Amino acid sequence: MHVRQVNRLSEKAMVVLSLIALLAVLSGYFQAPQPDEGSAAHIFQLVIVALVPMILLFLATADWSRHASNARALAVPAVTLVVAFTALFYLEHYYYLQHYR
Repeated sequence: MHVRQVNRLSEKAMVVLSLIALLAVLSGYFQAPQPDEGSAAHIFQLVIVALVPMILLFLATADWSRHASNARALAVPAVTLVVAFTALFYLEHYYYLQHYR
């Protein structure tokens, strides 16, 4: 497999994993709080752990002469993860308190 193919694969994996993380968090808005962590929390945690090697693989195989392309490839997962962590914070600190007292 060529370096460019590995880079594209890791780029797509980063996008997919970040979207899965966001969907796992958003699923919490459609269910009552659980006394223990549910399966969505475990999926979220595993996806975040799986993202680390994908990011490292992307950075290791990136063509550093194409800075704009690399920045765009990292921007989508980064924004998705910021939204996911923001939604998770709001879910745990505000949403559950307002809707399930």
